[in-house]
Amino acid sequence: MNTLDAIYGRRAIKHYDEGHSLTGSEERHLLEATTQAPSSFNIQHWRLVILRDLDLRQRIRDEFAGGQSQITDASLLVLFTADMKAWRKSPERYWQDSPEEVLDQMAKGMVRFHENRDAQFQRDEAQRSIGMAMQTLMLAAHDLGYQSCPMIGYNSEGVAELVKLPEDHVMGAMVAIGRGTEEPWPKPRRLPVDEISYENSF
Repeated sequence: MNTLDAIYGRRAIKHYDEGHSLTGSEERHLLEATTQAPSSFNIQHWRLVILRDLDLRQRIRDEFAGGQSQITDASLLVLFTADMKAWRKSPERYWQDSPEEVLDQMAKGMVRFHENRDAQFQRDEAQRSIGMAMQTLMLAAHDLGYQSCPMIGYNSEGVAELVKLPEDHVMGAMVAIGRGTEEPWPKPRRLPVDEISYENSF
């Protein structure tokens, strides 16, 4: 599929065929495509929790997500989290296939860039990585003919406890993927480029 077609055609779908399953190769394809998202210093903060257990999904739907059906009915439900301390956990592994001088420069640069930043910056940077990875996953799903729905409408503290989120990780959104059973509403208006862009300053 043409990339621009995927960008313009992707919509958030709320209702899914609960009897449909992705094949193992389809799921692998989607998750591997997600890892191709860009991230600063190639740090790849994202940590994906594949919410596969049906009882766990039902509990999230009932207790923490206001009964939203895509929690249980989508073929694939991915919780995006990020490791805010990924920069100090064997940073050379992100560049291990590169020439030695590149590996040395980037691994050391990654640490220097992050080590004196405050917690807010670390969270912001992790969320930036999550956002790019989420969009990559949803476009990949569209390319395979599946629908998707990004979700922030859930109690992140409750879900964090359920999935045993490590203390140095941050919660992001969830993405539901599957075979949609509804047509989306007409695409809502997008603000014109002239309204949202500025030349050099506001």
